[in-house]
Amino acid sequence: MNFSKKISYKNIACLFSCAIFFILTSCEEDLTKNKGSKSKNFPSEVIHNANIIQRDSGFISLKAKAKIIEKYTLIDSPYIVARKGINIEFYDKKKPKVPGKISAKYARIFEYKKFYEAKGDVRITTNEGQRFAMQSIYWDQKKKRIYTKDTVYVTMEDGSTLVGANGMTAKDDFSEYTFFNSSGDFSTKRLEEKKTPQ
Repeated sequence: MNFSKKISYKNIACLFSCAIFFILTSCEEDLTKNKGSKSKNFPSEVIHNANIIQRDSGFISLKAKAKIIEKYTLIDSPYIVARKGINIEFYDKKKPKVPGKISAKYARIFEYKKFYEAKGDVRITTNEGQRFAMQSIYWDQKKKRIYTKDTVYVTMEDGSTLVGANGMTAKDDFSEYTFFNSSGDFSTKRLEEKKTPQ
């Protein structure tokens, strides 16, 4: 009788151990799945002191410098981010020796969508000497348009100025632009002024 009790206790202990093992294993698998989904939210590539040159048929079209660039490629909408600022020089084949310039404290690029955003003391200088200052700007490369809803301060090459109180939209080569609720002391054939609806 004592012998059978010992066997049953051993069987119960064995079954209990197996049950705990399977419970722990299934919990471990769930944790692994959760970690797997979260683990994609980190940069797949990090470049320190980046110095990037982009060429188009041998012609240098862009030069970019950033303290750090992070590439997020393991997510549904991959992007590149420069959290500590970026300085870009862009070149036009018509004026290859005089680059335009963009600087910002933060930039993000969605490569597949060809969509760019820059934020924080954004400064743009065109290769014709026009200077734009705003807090954020967006560039839709597919549509070849840039735009912002922020106040835009513009200084032309002759020193005349303009303030676009409610932002602007422009072709990405700045051959045409539209300012919203603008004021200032310059006129240009390329300037088209629109009042924002009230």
